[in-house]
Amino acid sequence: MKSDALINKLSEIHPKGFDLSLDRIMTLLRELGNPQDRLPPVIHVAGTNGKGSTLAFTRAILEAQGYKVHVHTSPHLVNWHERYRLGGKLVSDTVLADAIQRVADANDNKPITVFELLSAVMFVLFSEHEADFALIEVGLGGRFDATNVIPEPLVCAIAPVALDHQAYLGDTIEKIAFEKAGIIKPKVPVAVSRQQDEARDTIEEVARKNASPIVIAGQDFDAYRDATGFVYQDEDRLLDLPMPKLAGEHQLDNAALAIAAIRLAKIEVTPQAFALGMLNVTWPGRLERLPSGKITKVLGEPADIWIDGGHNPAAGEAIATELIRQNAGSNRKTLLICGMINTKEPYGYFKPFEALGAEVLTVPVSMSEAGIAPEELAKVAKSAGLETCSFGSLDEAIVQAAKQYENTPDIRILFCGSLYMVGEVLGMNETPPQ
Repeated sequence: MKSDALINKLSEIHPKGFDLSLDRIMTLLRELGNPQDRLPPVIHVAGTNGKGSTLAFTRAILEAQGYKVHVHTSPHLVNWHERYRLGGKLVSDTVLADAIQRVADANDNKPITVFELLSAVMFVLFSEHEADFALIEVGLGGRFDATNVIPEPLVCAIAPVALDHQAYLGDTIEKIAFEKAGIIKPKVPVAVSRQQDEARDTIEEVARKNASPIVIAGQDFDAYRDATGFVYQDEDRLLDLPMPKLAGEHQLDNAALAIAAIRLAKIEVTPQAFALGMLNVTWPGRLERLPSGKITKVLGEPADIWIDGGHNPAAGEAIATELIRQNAGSNRKTLLICGMINTKEPYGYFKPFEALGAEVLTVPVSMSEAGIAPEELAKVAKSAGLETCSFGSLDEAIVQAAKQYENTPDIRILFCGSLYMVGEVLGMNETPPQ
């Protein structure tokens, strides 16, 4: 049976959501012989925004140095294989299906979530294939996330913390930061991105209680633009680097966090590999141009078409800030084609786009049962000061966008609001991540 069919079958038996606890996965991992204890050295990354980009930078730098790297990220955009990269390549369907079947057999239909099962699959795969390092992204939170069973990571990293998933993690920055900081292990070093004061103080306190060496952006390391690219600097190193391939000023902070984590872990990397990593980094669905495909042909090439899966107010602020920077004083129009799910806070996401005078075409999120109805999402966007129109499908919105582009060629189109949305766009465009 193919991996997609196996996962769909498991999804019928087990819930797809989150039930934050470590008991079930620890029981399952014992049945599997504790593969989490046989991994290559682990870099474990948590955070609200930017943790995936941080892993992407880390991977690009380490591979530029010649290291063999496993990578676990979630969620996927189009295909389940995207969650598991073994030694630089996406796992094959045969290998993935075999691991899923063994994990399902070991669990023997006992209560567990699909995410926990898929995390166990990651531990099995990473323990059975050689690599120099394993990069593991937290799914939700940190303290009770299914990935948080690694006894002693090489280093931990915490990307920016913001309000998100309050139903699971708490309704304040301090509570959410405490959950994220749960990945910090005794005496294991931790690199921390630029944070709100409340988050930084909370993370520092958890690190202190664990006697964990800690470096914090803006205090112990930093990154800033210069005439030719950007500069990374810490207490004993300065690196002149090219601007990252990933768009957005916020990516400098993510790149700096990756560099700080690598240096804190004392991994041998040359300045040339750090620079090459900036040029080679890829992270699909995060403020990137939509590759040429079916949708770009409908919209009219060479239209300026972007995708981004950011879905909370902090992400909206980062994206809008970058688009304003790109406009550089021009009157260029921005058209958002947006779908969101009901666990997000759409008003806070939309509000930063008011400064762009953006128009929003709202659409359903067909890949999730939790999608906000387009009509309701349009009302929220309008209350945030944006011109809006709702559509019954992504196809209908694309047709309308094509008409607007035909009449106003100087327009930027951004598919946004959810990783589910980006996944649907990439699938329809026939350009899944490789």
